[in-house]
Amino acid sequence: MKHTISVIVENKPGVLSRVASLFSRRGFNIESLAVGTTENPDVSRMTIVVEGDEQTLEQITKQLYKLIDTLKVFDLPKTQSVERELALIKVSANEKTRPEITQIVEICQARISDVSEDSIMIEISDEGGKVENLIELVRRFGIKELVRTGKIALLKGSAE
Repeated sequence: MKHTISVIVENKPGVLSRVASLFSRRGFNIESLAVGTTENPDVSRMTIVVEGDEQTLEQITKQLYKLIDTLKVFDLPKTQSVERELALIKVSANEKTRPEITQIVEICQARISDVSEDSIMIEISDEGGKVENLIELVRRFGIKELVRTGKIALLKGSAE
C-alpha cells in the first residue's frame, strides 16, 4: 500500500540528505519526494511517497522523529488531503497534429506553455492519475522530453 507522508523539518543544509540516508539505511524505497519551504522560511515540508504496510509507516515515522531537524511527521490519507503533481511534456507537433494536441490539452484541463515549429510544451498540475492519463494520450504524437515533480499534498480544512 502506498503512503504519502508529510515531514516538517527545519530548513537547514543537509536535512534532505539525512532523510534520504535514513530511508536508504533502513531499506525503504522512496517512490516520490518533493521538498519546499513553507509559509515560514525557516521550515520546509517534505512530501514523501513510500510503499509499505501500517507497521512500515509506523517504523518510518519513528525513525524520522529521531532526526534532530524533524519537527513533525504525519500521514496524508488520500481522502483527507489534496494531492497534486506537476508535469511538463514536450510533444512533437506539426500543422496537422497541432489542433488535435491542443484539443487534448483543453479536455485534460492542462495548458500549452510553449509552441515551436516542431513541438508543443504542455503543462499540467493535477492528481497523479490525471497527469498519467494526459501523458498516455499524447504519447502517440511522440514525447520529446518529459519531467514530473513528485507528489505534493496538504491536509484538507483546518486539520494537521
